[in-house]
Formats: sequence, C-alpha cells, structure tokens
Amino acid sequence: MSTPVVSHTSDQALPARWRILGFLGLAQLMLIVDVTVVAIALPHIGVDLGLSRAALTWTVTAYTVTFGGLMLLGGRIADLIGAKRVALAGLLVFTVASLATGLADSAATLIGSRVAQGVGAALLSPAALSLVVKLFDGPERNRALGVWSALGGGGAALGVLLGGLLTAGPGWPWVFYVNVPIGLATIVALVVMVPGSPAGGAARTLDVPGAVLVTLASSTLIYGLITAGERGWLTVVTGVAVLVAALGYTLFGLRQRRATTPLMDLRLLARRPVATGAFLILMATALMIAVFFLGTFYFQHALGYGALQTGLLFLPIAVATMVGAHLTGRVIGSVGARRVAVLGFAVAGLGLAVPAIALGPVATAIGTAIAGAGSGALFVVASATALGQVAPHEAGIASGMVSTFHELGASLGAAVISSIAAASLLGETLTGFNRGFATAAVVAVVGAAIAARLTPGRTTLA
Repeated sequence: MSTPVVSHTSDQALPARWRILGFLGLAQLMLIVDVTVVAIALPHIGVDLGLSRAALTWTVTAYTVTFGGLMLLGGRIADLIGAKRVALAGLLVFTVASLATGLADSAATLIGSRVAQGVGAALLSPAALSLVVKLFDGPERNRALGVWSALGGGGAALGVLLGGLLTAGPGWPWVFYVNVPIGLATIVALVVMVPGSPAGGAARTLDVPGAVLVTLASSTLIYGLITAGERGWLTVVTGVAVLVAALGYTLFGLRQRRATTPLMDLRLLARRPVATGAFLILMATALMIAVFFLGTFYFQHALGYGALQTGLLFLPIAVATMVGAHLTGRVIGSVGARRVAVLGFAVAGLGLAVPAIALGPVATAIGTAIAGAGSGALFVVASATALGQVAPHEAGIASGMVSTFHELGASLGAAVISSIAAASLLGETLTGFNRGFATAAVVAVVGAAIAARLTPGRTTLA
C-alpha cells in the first residue's frame, strides 16, 4: 500500500497535516515529560532499588546528557537517510528503552536503560521537528511551530502531575510503562500517515567522533560534579574530572573546525546573540531542574508527603512557568530582550531566596512558583535572542544548538544541586535544602548580571 502524500495546497489534506502534527507532538511530549515525571518518582525509585544519591542523580542526568550530546548527530542522520525513518527508529528505541527502565531491578539496569532512552530521544526530536517544518508552509508553519514550542511548558506541567498520579497509584515503574502503548500507537499512526521523506543533500557523512567527544566530555563533567557531594569540591577526583571534560570540549571544538560536516557551526556560537541565547537556556533549565530536584526530596523525604500530593504542589510551578513564558512573548518586542532577561533572573532569584531563608512547605511552594515564572521568561528570551537574527538556512543548526544547551543545563542543574544538598537528600539534615536553594538564588543573581552585559537590547533584535 502506498504512503499518502500530504499536499500543502489541498484543503482536504489540511486535517491530515494537523493530525500528523498531533502524533508528532505527542511523541515530543513524551521526551519532555520524561525529565519532570521522573523527578516525582525519584525518592520511591531510590527506596525500592536501594539507590545511592549518585545513582539517583544519574537517573536524571544519564537521559539528559545522552539526549543533548547526540541530538545534533540525530539531526544529521535525519538529513542523510530521511526524517521519517529516523523519527520512527528513535521512537522505537525510546519505547523499548522505556519498557526496560520500568523493569529495571538495579542501578546499572536503570541507568543503562535511561541512556538508551536518551539515544532514542536524540534521534526522534530533531527528526520530528524536521517533519513539522516540511509538512507546513507560510503562516500555517508558524502556527504549527507555536504548538510545538508550547509543548515545553505543557510537558513540565503534565510530567509533575502524571508522575504523582502514577507513582501514588500503580507504582513508579508505570512512569516509564506509560510510554509503551503511547509509543507503539504513535509508531503505527506515523507509518500510515506521514509521507516518505527523501534524504537531503546537505549531509553525506556523519561526525560520530564529534558526537562521542561532546557526550563523553559532558558525562565526565557530570561525574565530577556528582562525586563532589561525597568527596568534596576541592579534591583530586573532582579536579581531574573537570580538567578531562575541558580537554574533551577543546578536542570537540577542534574537531568541528576540521570535520567535513560538523555537528555544530562554531561560527554561529561565536555570534553574540546565539551565544547569549545558549547561555540563557542553559541557566534557565539548570534553575528549573534544581527546583524540581530539591522540591521533590524536600516534600517527600523531609515532610513525608505522598507522590500525588507532591505532584499537585508542583503544578503551580509548571503553570507559573507557562504564564511567565506567555507574558514574555507578548512584551519582549516592545520592552526588549535585555530587560526581560534581567527581570527573569531577578524573579527567579527572588523566588529561590524565599525557601532559602524561610524553609517550610508554604514558603517552598510559593517561592518555587515565583522562580518558575522567572524561568519561563528566560526560556522565551533565550529562543528569541538565539534565533532572532539567524538566516533561514541557519535556523535548524541554531535550534539544535539551543536544544543541546537545554539538555546540558538540565544535567548540570541536577548534578550540582544534588552535591550541594547531598546531606539533606540522604535524610540527615535540612540544612542541605537551605544551602541548595540559596546557591540557586545566587546563581540567578549572577545570571542577571551577566545577562545585563551580554543580552542584546531591543534595537539590536529589531
């Protein structure tokens, strides 16, 4: 049976395009949800499998490091052999890995399966976005990309609620099992509905060494940051890990200059708007993950709240993030990116300072919601700054770079905050929570100062 071709000009085909977008969006939503949904389940996973603090942190970072490190390679593979094939392959890998993660009975199996999920996500996400761009034209494309972008905030909200419902109900394995029927149904729908996507002519070789270098460098850096929680920040192990990571990133940069088809155009990253956008998205994601990581252990370990109650307490954070993003989208054109970026960091820092100073259930819930609003503003400023002035043929590479820094920010946020609050995550004291929130607040203040210097003003973005 031949695959139907979706025409841009046919009115009859219009519903088909939007149905395809619905399934592609559902697939992308699973990838986003799989960061925040795990945060609620972490304490229960730790108890059931007897995981150490480091293993719990790797449960988050193994996924985000692999996702971010291999995402640009996934985009190149989609260019080489066709977006539809790569999207289906990534979705299949992610679905099977989700089943394996739910069945995990040890730290090694759990973390290995999370790595496999990251591989599937790195293939699926750029390929799915490529399909969206090819299926829509003109004003319709803008509407479709708007829906696609909205999945970020919606995914965070759905993740915390779904994590609470599933962990409190059938148990934490269902946080991962739920991906299986959704993934299989989406695979069938995309096979039938999506037109074939011929390979593009841009990429004829794959920079596998570059992808390996950046992933290993990130993993080494995360290892050093996580182990600092037990060994200390000024130890040989931590120092060597940071130095090896720096060497890995340097070699990656040299590789990108010499590769025939590099994963990352470093000339783009040398541009002030793109570099600033990458910095903003890294910081915003790190702050958001720090809030989820600290909050889930504070509410469940320190206060003894159930997973569902914790999920409900996190909903205001997710809603505030979406509200902050929405309001920023409406005013950034008239106010300017620099002012909004500084304000976003200031609001995030103010919110994080509340539980740092007066740790308690009410203060933590209110403070983290305020921080969420600031983070939501930063997400919009980051995208607008990084992508506002790139040429059309550079948009795909620039978007991939921003997404890569998004995942790296999640990894760094989880690793650093886990080590800073190590004692509290193990249930020994509450001071780690105060220290963690205070550190995040200071980072937000420093971010505001850097953003004030680096972020282009309104006239620059116009």
